[in-house]
Amino acid sequence: MLTRYLFDNLATCLFAVLACMVSVQPVGLRADDGMIQEQEQQEMKYAIAIHGGAGSSPENYSPEANESRRQSMERALEIGTEVLKNGGSALDAVEQVVVFLEDDPQFNAGRGAVFNEHGSHELDASIMDGATKDVGAVAGVSRVRNPIQLARRVMTESRHVMLGGVGAENFASRQGLIMVQPNYFDTPATLQRWMQSRQRMNGQSNNEIELKIEDTGSYYGTVGCVALDSAGNLAAATSTGGMSNKSYGRIGDSPITGAGNYADNATCAVSGTGIGEQYIRHTVCYDIAAQMQYGGKSLAEAVADNLANRLDPGDGGVIAVDRDGNIVMEFSTGGMARAAADSSGRFEVLWEEQPAGAAEGG
Repeated sequence: MLTRYLFDNLATCLFAVLACMVSVQPVGLRADDGMIQEQEQQEMKYAIAIHGGAGSSPENYSPEANESRRQSMERALEIGTEVLKNGGSALDAVEQVVVFLEDDPQFNAGRGAVFNEHGSHELDASIMDGATKDVGAVAGVSRVRNPIQLARRVMTESRHVMLGGVGAENFASRQGLIMVQPNYFDTPATLQRWMQSRQRMNGQSNNEIELKIEDTGSYYGTVGCVALDSAGNLAAATSTGGMSNKSYGRIGDSPITGAGNYADNATCAVSGTGIGEQYIRHTVCYDIAAQMQYGGKSLAEAVADNLANRLDPGDGGVIAVDRDGNIVMEFSTGGMARAAADSSGRFEVLWEEQPAGAAEGG
């Protein structure tokens, strides 16, 4: 009797437990499904912007040259977007984009780097992680195929922030990066521009004079990329061949944190293009982030203030993305090759002249 009583009660309890499990399981699954969908939507948020240099109006180029550059910018945007869509990091996205642009001789970075006064090449690049504030930069290298890759290795594989010249190249070799002969960077187009600039600079000592009158935009061919990934991390990368016919040993803003680029998860990621000396004097990229953090300005307001009140008309432009995925691409020159995409479906490549409402300087 006792055994039968215990068995009947145990069976009743088990039945009750199973009934409860069956009744609550669908509700629990629906809640979990909703949480998963919401999490996936949050994780898919990303944004990216690219520049191929601010400079003269596209009217100064042939239709074929404009179309070729547009296609390259579109392909670069596809590369970066693909990284971010698949959950990749902002750092990987900006590096891969800049590597692609460095390999394209149409841009004044990597393969298309301009000549200095000695008829050689000195390339600069930097990359910054907005999550950690880690920075890697290189200056004055002439045998590294992709300076942006070296910049990232400086950030991740050394205890330093910036390396320059032969020391940077030795480090690149030890890291197994692709090394090239200096004439790898020679192109007919950059050679012609160098010879023309030498003629115009005859008797002049201020390279900024040449920059202001240059009609091809070649001096503004710096490339850069900023990105926000699905984890909420920001990153920026910039690479350049510098200023055509520049003094040997001249270093511009591209490898200098706060001048040529900046990234901070608390605010934004920025990359600049234009007259490097001006970006250094006014720490343009950091100032944009600082105005947001300490002044409460929006990204658009901070960018506009720098172009209008710190830089002079014609000095250049910037691309930037903030922590919410807002993108700004502004310039005070005749044009700027630029592109942007985000998780909302935006995907555009632009290079028209000064847009309405952009800063006019002051």
